[in-house]
Amino acid sequence: MLPTHTRTFRVRHYECDGYGHLNHANYLRYMQETAFDASAAVGYDSDRYAALGHTWLIRDTDIEYLAPLHYDEEAAVKTWVIDMRRVRSRRAYEVTNARTGDLCARATMDWVYLDTDTLRPESIPPAMQAAFLPDGPPADAPVRDRFPGLPEAPPGVFTTRRRVEWRDIDPMGHVNNAVYLSYLEDAGMAVAEAFGWPFERMEAAGFGIVARRHRIEYRVPAVMGDEIEIATWISEVRAASALRHFAMTRPADGASIARAHTRWVWVDITTGHAMRIPTGFMDALRPYPPDQVSFPPAGQQGFPPPGG
Repeated sequence: MLPTHTRTFRVRHYECDGYGHLNHANYLRYMQETAFDASAAVGYDSDRYAALGHTWLIRDTDIEYLAPLHYDEEAAVKTWVIDMRRVRSRRAYEVTNARTGDLCARATMDWVYLDTDTLRPESIPPAMQAAFLPDGPPADAPVRDRFPGLPEAPPGVFTTRRRVEWRDIDPMGHVNNAVYLSYLEDAGMAVAEAFGWPFERMEAAGFGIVARRHRIEYRVPAVMGDEIEIATWISEVRAASALRHFAMTRPADGASIARAHTRWVWVDITTGHAMRIPTGFMDALRPYPPDQVSFPPAGQQGFPPPGG
């Protein structure tokens, strides 16, 4: 049986977005906190990692949103370790509405074990592996899939820039993983506004755009004062959704900070149900590149149930 750990969070008003939903990035924050608690529960809290001179950082996140959470509802976040390899550990997560039992989100994250001083990967000690997986790695753990890469950006790709601010930094001194999701969301809203569809116009027209799924790969840490350029473009435009790609770079040295895909879905803001992309908005999307990237079904992407 795979050990699981669950923590419950009450959704705060300031954690909700303009649609009244728990913001995308805050699901990830809840998951990170639950992972820290799960680690402490098997004997590895922050003090022990400090004594060991090591830490964990997220390399890759794949998160799928299934139902919204609202102010004052309770999110029950469950996590378990799927596998451990030489320097990596993959965790799965499920977020349910604690009052209704509805599954609201699920995710996998690839964590890398690092030397705190050098930030270089180090082998996970056998004793630590035994603490997290006392029965050993599950034989049926799904195959790891590499980040699928980005399709070539089209001519005239939309770009926006932002500077890393104090509020973006975590105790490691770099941009926190969850903040990148806010960067993606801001860039998506900026490109919609640039094409004539600011939030106010969408709201007046009775629709909104919400993330169904984020897949993000963190490549190089961004730190205080860094300027980040975010390029974004779309593919796979369907009746009610589109796949948006993001490339984050640091203009000062050309470093690739992160890259991501987001499946955005158009919803009726009154009912919350998916709806066809309005004709006027669809016209603003043209021309767009042909289909270039495709995600496998969620069940094949690494969301296995906990053991037992």
